[in-house]
Amino acid sequence: MDPIRNDDRLAELVAEHGELAVEPAENEFERFVVSIVNQQLSTQSAAAIRDRLFERFEVTPEAMLAAEEDALRDVGLSSQKISYVRSVATAFQEDDLTREGLAHLSDEEALARLTEIRGVGDWTAKMYLMFVLGREDVFPVEDLGIRKAMAKLYGIDEDDRTAMVDRAEAWRPHRTLASRYLWRSVD
Repeated sequence: MDPIRNDDRLAELVAEHGELAVEPAENEFERFVVSIVNQQLSTQSAAAIRDRLFERFEVTPEAMLAAEEDALRDVGLSSQKISYVRSVATAFQEDDLTREGLAHLSDEEALARLTEIRGVGDWTAKMYLMFVLGREDVFPVEDLGIRKAMAKLYGIDEDDRTAMVDRAEAWRPHRTLASRYLWRSVD
């Protein structure tokens, strides 16, 4: 936590929002599906789709592969996202993508493995590392909320991802926690 408290702006966020923790999600597959649903959607739109999906279906690899495409579309998933959810479901059936199954991989190796799955880009893979695997040193510069927070707090141009990554180096090995505070600053 020291690299975060040593940053005056993040230290203010810690004081404002209290102690946050990096805690892995209980159900790896469900959280992966949430990340797919959240891709390129507003928070409200994603929440509405996610709520309908979880109300109507048991969100397991088997259930997602067996579900009728029309039924998945009825809850708000696009054809593309249905394809992505099914790719992730197949990957879960074929490989051990749980915390235990990926524990032996470095963050970079886990990112490479996850982005091999159709529909899983860097942002989705980093969300999985942060919120499912509980990895402590992930910086999702691809995330619009992170970029807005960096622009607001540090005056870095929202499109200057290199400068943001460089700035975040000071937060190692706690960039996941720093990211949580950045998100809080723009919520």
